[in-house]
Amino acid sequence: MKNKKSSNRSWKTDNKPQKSTVDKVSSKPERIQKVLARGGLASRREIERWIDEGRLNVNGVKVTPGLHLQAGDQVQLNGRPIKWEKYSEQATRVIVYNKPTGEVVTRRDPRGRPVVFSRLPKLDIGRWISVGRLDINTSGLLLLTNNGELANRLMHPSTEVDREYAVRILGAVPDEMIAQLKAGVELEDGKAHFNDLRFFSGEGANKWFHVVVKEGRNRLVRRLWESQGVTVSRLMRVRYGPAVLPRNVRAQDHYELNNKELSILKEFVGLATEKHLKPAPKQR
Repeated sequence: MKNKKSSNRSWKTDNKPQKSTVDKVSSKPERIQKVLARGGLASRREIERWIDEGRLNVNGVKVTPGLHLQAGDQVQLNGRPIKWEKYSEQATRVIVYNKPTGEVVTRRDPRGRPVVFSRLPKLDIGRWISVGRLDINTSGLLLLTNNGELANRLMHPSTEVDREYAVRILGAVPDEMIAQLKAGVELEDGKAHFNDLRFFSGEGANKWFHVVVKEGRNRLVRRLWESQGVTVSRLMRVRYGPAVLPRNVRAQDHYELNNKELSILKEFVGLATEKHLKPAPKQR
């Protein structure tokens, strides 16, 4: 089940270690919203709103739309300095993390639950940004990147990214139910449906299905099944757009995309691939 935008462009993963490279962002003058979005401060649209509200200053002057940052520029947001140069110099990195149940996708949890970000490799520049979230009871593929613009594009509704899940269902699933879930059901926050739904394996009361949705609504897969009176006993994300969960990546481990895979992912969301390359860090 491949997204129509990524057909023939998704990558194949296996148990063999892969050499990888990452692309380096150009050091030429760039628009301020592009640089700050890359660093994960906010989306380009949000940064453009900051400009309109007069919250961004460069060299003591309020920023105007279209301003390009150059070496030595002093940037302030709400009067506080931003070290923007690190965002213009960082190499784009993307990792696939295999999230187990019980972990939360946040940097700190007031209830003391284990958090995803404590398991990730350290970055010398910038920070990891999660591409969407998985709830505490959902496991599987979580994409993370240090490129805020890439993350925003992957999450934006207009991109219509396939999110594929393996689902274990407790209860009978007749053909009529499958047809209804594909046609659409009314939920408390509007109508929703599975873009694809297929039986995968299993006998008796527990059966595995693979489903695809193109929305990031909270607990959407579970709520769709529960609307039909059946129970989701296990839920695992196995694909996000062209990115798939490698079979050899265990829970709490990660895989870093190589240069070819980065190119596919950037092409998928319409980002140009930079030509400056350097070796990526060794895989865990």
